[in-house]
Amino acid sequence: MRSSNITYEPRLDHLRFLAATLVFLFHVYHFFYVGTKNLQEPEWIGLIAEGHTGVSLFFVLSGFIFMKIALQSESIEYGRFMRNRFLRIAPLFLVFFFIAISVGRNEFKGYYIFYTLFSNLGEAPTSGTFITGAAWTISVEFTFYLIFPFLAVFMKERGALYVLKLLLLILMIKLASFNVSENSNHMFYSTLVGRIDQFIIGMLFAYIYSEYHKTLKTKGMFLFVAAACVVYLNSYIQAKYASYFLDDPKQVFWITWSLQEAIGWGMFILGYMLMPYKIPNLLDKFMCRIGEVSYSFYLFHGMVIYLFSTYVGVIEPFSFDLINIAINTSVIFCAVWFVATLSYQTIEQPFLAMRKRYTTPSTSS
Repeated sequence: MRSSNITYEPRLDHLRFLAATLVFLFHVYHFFYVGTKNLQEPEWIGLIAEGHTGVSLFFVLSGFIFMKIALQSESIEYGRFMRNRFLRIAPLFLVFFFIAISVGRNEFKGYYIFYTLFSNLGEAPTSGTFITGAAWTISVEFTFYLIFPFLAVFMKERGALYVLKLLLLILMIKLASFNVSENSNHMFYSTLVGRIDQFIIGMLFAYIYSEYHKTLKTKGMFLFVAAACVVYLNSYIQAKYASYFLDDPKQVFWITWSLQEAIGWGMFILGYMLMPYKIPNLLDKFMCRIGEVSYSFYLFHGMVIYLFSTYVGVIEPFSFDLINIAINTSVIFCAVWFVATLSYQTIEQPFLAMRKRYTTPSTSS
């Protein structure tokens, strides 16, 4: 994804590709092969069974990218920043919002219009069906946009210690919220209270990247491998002990869950950005193409999975389940990629061309 506010870095698109693919695999796995209940599958596939961690990567990556831009700039013009963010996410989100209220037209209530701002709270129309269900993340993301320019200024003025103090306050809020919420797992999973620390951790790792880039560059490969292990271990532990699909809606693990995931993904982003090895050209182009259309890929993947399930079903040309799973997944992935590219070119791109620079270049750069 190219922007006038930051030099294009293909590896950021690679990370968008990874985030979108994890969420895609998560939904294919559960929609086709598991359903909505945890069947005690092997913990080693935790990255897929709990592939909603891709949403965490998206959130951490947002904090990282925006803070990276802020650190390279003298200032951020708030109005232009919000205008750009609106042009980036609103057009496609509104498409899904109107799909949702059209599908549920018989149950439509006037106050649903407010769900354009809070798309995943209460009787959210976008959460009423799988084909629009992924849209719940957009209001969480947009709320972060509203406060990011202020957080960026405070962090630049007061340093990393400001972020650590903020994270401590958030942890206290989570502890209190856990005790008063009947379904704290879902609350932490789907609201800003549960997710705000992931954006902030992304900002913190952008600060670390900016301040210690030269020192850490020699340790890039080690950091990347260590981070990959942390990410995998997080998913393994959750799949084994604290799955989102367990019957218990109030697990203590979830108080620190988002923070643990965010630290793992922050380390992963840092390690991947510093990793000295060049990505093979063909793989680089493939991941960049998906990364560029990752927003459309993310929002449309549920609809394509549903249509494939309804009109095609599970393809089983071979007697080996793993081969059949790979074939089905690959076919659906290509279909989602096609739809996402079509959506990007017709819905996203015209609005993206209307964006303007919102930063003032740093005098020290």
